[in-house]
Amino acid sequence: MQLHTQTLGQGQPLVLLHGLFGSADNWGSIAKHFAQHYQVISVDLRNHGRSPHRDSQTYAEMADDLLETLDALGVDQVHLLGHSLGGKVAMQFATQYPEKVSKLIVVDMAMRTYPDRYTQLMDHMLAVNLSQMASRNEVDNALKGPIANVRVRQFLLTNLVKNEDQLQWRINLPALKANYAKLIAAIAVHFDQPSLFIRGERSDYVQGSDITELQQHFPQAEFVSLPTDHWVHAEQPQLFIQAVEAFLA
Repeated sequence: MQLHTQTLGQGQPLVLLHGLFGSADNWGSIAKHFAQHYQVISVDLRNHGRSPHRDSQTYAEMADDLLETLDALGVDQVHLLGHSLGGKVAMQFATQYPEKVSKLIVVDMAMRTYPDRYTQLMDHMLAVNLSQMASRNEVDNALKGPIANVRVRQFLLTNLVKNEDQLQWRINLPALKANYAKLIAAIAVHFDQPSLFIRGERSDYVQGSDITELQQHFPQAEFVSLPTDHWVHAEQPQLFIQAVEAFLA
């Protein structure tokens, strides 16, 4: 499928891929900064943002989506940067289509299987009767009990939109829940070109054993740790930008 994209700037294409429950909008100031030197293409993955919805969602399919989208844009080769779920998609794309990727950047994500962190969260979102809700505040209040973390709720609520005066989730929650086991499963990937793995020091997404495994599958990999949790680019945008710029230069 062709995915929804936002494009800023001119030059060598730099593609940005968001994480689970995210969208191209998440890159905001990061995309604007890199647009000074690159053609920045921020992508909505399938079942996210303004991209089409499908019942199926595998990493191979998401890599094919990206290829079809880049072909439609007339883009031949890119620097590819992905965070979390987007990082796994980026690794998969670089494995399937290595000739399309100049440099690969993966943010706080490894190859391995991850524990189920979000099925319960999706259940809470699906349990909210949006037809009875008139505002974002009402949905926020409905989620306060089961999802106590304010930052998590605010992030999830970025997916709330109004369609003909009816609130609805923009992400395809039923499909994401149905395919979640595939999304947290390990992937078989390999890429011989320059790669940068940026991890958050306070995050448990990339551990020492993950780095050892990644080095075997990404022989030209570099590793950078920043003083953050999982949302590396949001928590330390300047340090993140510096790390990416140094690698791309």
